[in-house]
Amino acid sequence: MAREIFISYKYKDTLVPDLAKKSLSFQGSKLLLLPRKTRVRDYVDQLQEALKVGGHINLGEKDGESLNEFKDSTIETALKKKIFGTSVTIVMISKGMMDYSVAESDQWIPWEISYSLRTTTKSGLISRMNAILGVVIPDENNSYGWYYKENTGCNSITHHTNQLFEMLKTNMFNRKQAVTRECNNTTIHEGEFSYIKTVRWDAFVKKSDWYIEKAIEIRDNAGEYNLKINLD
Repeated sequence: MAREIFISYKYKDTLVPDLAKKSLSFQGSKLLLLPRKTRVRDYVDQLQEALKVGGHINLGEKDGESLNEFKDSTIETALKKKIFGTSVTIVMISKGMMDYSVAESDQWIPWEISYSLRTTTKSGLISRMNAILGVVIPDENNSYGWYYKENTGCNSITHHTNQLFEMLKTNMFNRKQAVTRECNNTTIHEGEFSYIKTVRWDAFVKKSDWYIEKAIEIRDNAGEYNLKINLD
């Protein structure tokens, strides 16, 4: 089923596997096609191809966009225009997505998640909260180990959520009636334990429709989760 989708991502993050990208550059009077670092934006291009969406896709941050001079009301107006009418937000979770030198409220991704979780009105029309799916991109060494750690002895996976924005990690492992088990003195969560479900990039591109519909299913049961909607 075609879905209207908003994609949230860090445009300039280059801590991702190389896709052998090139860009036009002048050297003297010559225009040459030279290698450049792969960015998360290049993965967004591939994501759009994988989705084959019949509806439309709205994109988040663009190159050079900064929140420094925007008022909260201006940010909300811009995001309302972009996100209103979509039913799914895909967050590209990448190793360099966070700028630790800047407050979370001054970065786009937390705002985009916050606004995706709101029920809003526009011209008398109501848009309910979006389903949100986190797609984890491997790091520059083509490893998912920066975020996921497989625990074979317990048949479980650890999520290193300490590397994520508060708006992401607070909306993970947040099911009100958590289903858990114990293994090696560690609590293991089972089932759909997070409102913001995550999936590896390589798995998502193979079954994108299935993961999107799973996120929609979680959204339809949003009352089962403790949600953080507003930035502090």
